[in-house]
Amino acid sequence: MNKQPKDHTEGESLKADAIDLLAERRAVFVRRGQRALLTALLVTDIAAADDVRDLVNLPPGIDPVCLGAVPGPLVGAGIIRRVGYAPTCRPTAHARPLSVWAVVDRDAAMQWLADHPDLPDLGDDDQSLLFPVHPTNDTGAAVAAATPAMEE
Repeated sequence: MNKQPKDHTEGESLKADAIDLLAERRAVFVRRGQRALLTALLVTDIAAADDVRDLVNLPPGIDPVCLGAVPGPLVGAGIIRRVGYAPTCRPTAHARPLSVWAVVDRDAAMQWLADHPDLPDLGDDDQSLLFPVHPTNDTGAAVAAATPAMEE
């Protein structure tokens, strides 16, 4: 049987849309995650999502999946790169593999930290940003999940 390779373009596009939505709706926490990742990398040379989870305090109601939006912009800027994979240390994640990151350009990492300070906590007027966002295979459903339901 001759199997054709599967096209992952649509899946990659949906993933990118979901990560963009998370980055927008959880900008405070994504920024904190990016700062945590870069800081860890400048100290230890390699880091993974477990390191970010240990350093970023997420309030109740914020799904940690938002931290999946952390590395992409740093990779795109040429500051970090994936150097491998390692199993997570968090038991609830069932030893799934995590990307392991390293700094490509230390000067750029330090400049990024200087140019991107921590964002302030959300105020009472920003409560709509606390509704959980759950990326799905359907971008419309992800947007719907990110939007609070209107009371009737």
